[in-house]
Amino acid sequence: MPVVKLQTMPSRGTLTRFMKQNFDRLDRKGPTPVQNLRTTILVFVAGFAAVHSAHPLQGQQQGPPAFDSVEVKGDRSVLFRIWAPNASKVNLVSSDMPGSNPFGPGIELSKHADGVWETTTAPVAAGSYRYAFDVDGLTVTDPKNGATSESNSNTWSLFSVPGSSVSDLQEVPQGAISIWTYRSKSLGRSRRVHVYTPPGYEGSSGTYPVLYLLHGAMDSDASWSTVGRAGTVLDNLIAAGKAKPMIVVMPMGHTGPFTFGPGGNNFQEQMSLFERDFAEDLRPAVEQRYRITSGRENRAIAGLSMGGAQTLNIAIRNLSDYGYIGVFSSGVFGIEGTGFGANNTSPTWQEQHSAALQDKEVRQGLKLVWFATGKDDFLLSTSRATVDMLKKHGFPVIFEETEGGHTWHNWRELYLPAFASRLFQ
Repeated sequence: MPVVKLQTMPSRGTLTRFMKQNFDRLDRKGPTPVQNLRTTILVFVAGFAAVHSAHPLQGQQQGPPAFDSVEVKGDRSVLFRIWAPNASKVNLVSSDMPGSNPFGPGIELSKHADGVWETTTAPVAAGSYRYAFDVDGLTVTDPKNGATSESNSNTWSLFSVPGSSVSDLQEVPQGAISIWTYRSKSLGRSRRVHVYTPPGYEGSSGTYPVLYLLHGAMDSDASWSTVGRAGTVLDNLIAAGKAKPMIVVMPMGHTGPFTFGPGGNNFQEQMSLFERDFAEDLRPAVEQRYRITSGRENRAIAGLSMGGAQTLNIAIRNLSDYGYIGVFSSGVFGIEGTGFGANNTSPTWQEQHSAALQDKEVRQGLKLVWFATGKDDFLLSTSRATVDMLKKHGFPVIFEETEGGHTWHNWRELYLPAFASRLFQ
């Protein structure tokens, strides 16, 4: 078999004559069909490689260099990178990373000669965080990171800083999170829900208490199980003997697209639609599908931000159904008469719920009313005013003011484990 050597870039005609000469040479020697096939392949590959290496396609762009898009340093600072060689500006956007405002411009990245943009944050606490990149005004998820967390109308990339005794995956028995849909007759469509079942649920026949866990505004039924890591938090608490095995139901709190401010969807209307769906469709579907222990002493409800306000609406109106109420970074919106949720034309929240608030008999069956809000949280005054109002009506409220603000760090690392450990004892 002849050895093919191409030292310089041949023209198309030269390459064609070269191939024909070698085929004729083999034909005179009587090569086998296999030899002819091998020679054809070798000549074609060698010629193509020479052409391609000497004259790359005009306008062809080099591929991205090798790099990690997220790198957690030893001091827990985080290096972010994205390859965007033609971009003129790139920012890092996050819902609760230090130095980033999800409603602001974000953290600016610097561009390197190879087209990779990068920035390093200040050290962050252990836990999970959402982020995205704003590339010339277009918000995109990290193309090199498959971990994501859904919100109501968008998806975030997700990463974790290790070192949390609460939310890190540990070598303990693990429960399961199921995702299924139910038919909401009140809304006229199907709805999705995430449900956590504790370790051993599938192999047992016993019943379990239930916690309904609600997300905040702009989020979705997937939020508590992704950035909130509710399943892992419960697994760790149960394994340590700090919480009773329980079912945790994480529903979709929005009933459609939602935005704040003028031109946005009516907040109170969405609240009302969700509460109707919860009472008429979601809860009956859940308690038919899962083995749930009956009685208010085996039923809890809690939520963060918007979900905390929904929790109060649902629980106070149906107080005989719930033994435990948890409100994280929230309260009765507009209770102070100003700000978001304030309504000076219709009956106040207290007036709308006066019968339940004054029912001493049904209130006696309550096991726990628990509030927690950070000192830097913009809803701190709302929480304080709501706690004061409930105490005036005789509710035995426990209120914890913690460090921090309106962030998943507080809800995941502090409030959920503190509340869950108090349930069904």
